[in-house]
Amino acid sequence: EVQLVESGGGLVQPGGSLRLNCAASGFTFNGYAMTWVRQAPGKGLEWVSRINSDGGSTFYADSVKGRFTISRDNAKNTLYLQMNSPKPEDTAVYYCVRGTIGTPKSQGTQVTVSS
Repeated sequence: EVQLVESGGGLVQPGGSLRLNCAASGFTFNGYAMTWVRQAPGKGLEWVSRINSDGGSTFYADSVKGRFTISRDNAKNTLYLQMNSPKPEDTAVYYCVRGTIGTPKSQGTQVTVSS
C-alpha cells in the first residue's frame, strides 16, 4: 500500500525557515518523480515543486522560485521541501504526491506564516 506521511509544518515567522518532510513507503521510491502541492484556506490545490526520480532535475512554481528548495534522499525514501523566507501567502496545507500529477491522498502538514 502506498503511504506518504508529511511532517515538519508549523508556525513560522515571515523571513524564517522551515523544512517539510515526506516519508514514503509501499512503492519503489527511487522509481518515481515526486511533487509538492499545497492548498491555502478557501482555495484550490496549487502545484509547488517537482523533482525527478534521481533528484537531478527540479522545477518550481514562480511563486516560490528562489525561496523553496525541493530535494530527496532515495536511501531514506524521503522527500523534502526547504522553505526559506516564507511569506504569509505561503500559508497552506502542504502535501506530497507520487509522480508528477494527482490528487493528494495523505493528510498533509499545515504551514502557517505569521508574525
